[in-house]
Amino acid sequence: MEKAVQEAFLGLRKGHGGPFGAVIVRNNRLIARAHNQVLSLKDPTAHAEVQAIRLACRKLGRFDLSDCEIYSTCEPCPMCFAAIHWAKMKRLYYGCTRQDAEKIGFSDKFIYDVIQGRSKKHQVTLIPFSRKACLEPFKKWLNTLDKQQY
Repeated sequence: MEKAVQEAFLGLRKGHGGPFGAVIVRNNRLIARAHNQVLSLKDPTAHAEVQAIRLACRKLGRFDLSDCEIYSTCEPCPMCFAAIHWAKMKRLYYGCTRQDAEKIGFSDKFIYDVIQGRSKKHQVTLIPFSRKACLEPFKKWLNTLDKQQY
């Protein structure tokens, strides 16, 4: 966690984004370290955890990080939590809570409320569109014999 905190401070010093850092470890060896880069990259998905996952996957040459663990300075937002699941990691260590983050202006509560069906307000309107055409690549995938499932 010490390295994750160092990353958070590095990101703050550089003005890259919020006060968040993350590291990924495999067999007690540091694989990747990253900090929030939302501002520097002008990318709303450039959270510390996602950046660390991207780096670890490139370094290891694979998308499956099931033999890795992630340390984050804060309880991950819904996007980062999902990315950790997609990477198949089994352990997540975090420092601050989402309530701690909310106290300094980073709130995920609205997103959690929408996901859990507790919000009457929605920022994004869901509009089903062109399903028939979009099913065609699904059919191709289903019939592909040598596909790599993930």
